[in-house]
Amino acid sequence: MQNLILEENFHIRYSDCECNGSLKPFSLLNFFQDMAAESAERLGFGYSAIYPKHLLWVLLKYRIEFTTYPINVKQLTIKTEPRGYNRMFAYRNFEVHADGALCGRASSIWALVHADTLAIAHVGEVLKDNENMIKFVPNETDLKFSKISPLTQADYEETFNVRYNDIDINMHANNGNYIVWAIEPLPYEWKHKKKLKNIDIVFKKEIKCGEALTSKVQVLDERNTLHTLIHAQTQDELCAIKCEWM
Repeated sequence: MQNLILEENFHIRYSDCECNGSLKPFSLLNFFQDMAAESAERLGFGYSAIYPKHLLWVLLKYRIEFTTYPINVKQLTIKTEPRGYNRMFAYRNFEVHADGALCGRASSIWALVHADTLAIAHVGEVLKDNENMIKFVPNETDLKFSKISPLTQADYEETFNVRYNDIDINMHANNGNYIVWAIEPLPYEWKHKKKLKNIDIVFKKEIKCGEALTSKVQVLDERNTLHTLIHAQTQDELCAIKCEWM
């Protein structure tokens, strides 16, 4: 078995930061996605191994917690570790370090799906010959996913069109865009003054180039918001997000 932990340094560019110097959540989720893809590739269950079998990895959930949100940092060190599989799902953890100190952690859940039907494949059967895909055993480094309640009202909402630039290699919107669409309807002052402390994200359905979605936000109190993304044509819920701010 290979070393399961992958560690990389990311230089933080101007384009990765908001106007107040804080790291864009969009950039962080893209760092996570790039790390997950590279880790899976190195361990033999990445794109080059599964695509010939007409399979894809699909992200289902994130739980992200920050002790200190990255602001005015020049470099982040990110570590990721696949935590194995349990029935139909695979698990992966992340750590985020800034200036030599741990500032954030994340846990994620993934599914292996058939590319043509998006039906879930059994990870243990498909990857049974890969010694790096181990059984999932919970430990103290795994974060607990919170339940996301449905919105009871929409305090803010905005509609977006999915652009060509928003889609990824799987031909649907990149998951990093979902956090952009979710947060955008909030007032400028809220986004400018507050920083994310905890995030729960549940990805439910894909959306493709040329389609439209409505982002709705409910402000529960000064620290908590609920977000939902709704497909403008079908009214299907695409994503549910719960944010705690500091």
